[in-house]
Amino acid sequence: MCHVLIIEDEAFIALDLQDMVATVGATTFAFAETEREAVEEARAHRPDVIMSDVMLREGTGPGAVELIQHEMGPLPVIFITATPDACLNCDPFSVILAKPVADTAVRQAFQAVAPH
Repeated sequence: MCHVLIIEDEAFIALDLQDMVATVGATTFAFAETEREAVEEARAHRPDVIMSDVMLREGTGPGAVELIQHEMGPLPVIFITATPDACLNCDPFSVILAKPVADTAVRQAFQAVAPH
């Protein structure tokens, strides 16, 4: 079982991400559109993997991830962004630099970080 927190303020992209990683092992999902919602969702159900946009309607993905990891410790994260300059403090190995994203890139990134 692999629970994924998807932090994305565009619903269609969030659902596409869900579909992509469901085919390679993700079993349950939580969704958040803002930094605050992301932290609340993580507290409600600790994620095994976080997939996050960088720029959100309110707050940022990296800000949410930092707060979540401060409370819960290190968690695998995949940032997906069309604005890589806004993700300067992100681990470069966990960033997919394109939107819309290719299914293959998302699946490979997920398989690389998801618990086995």
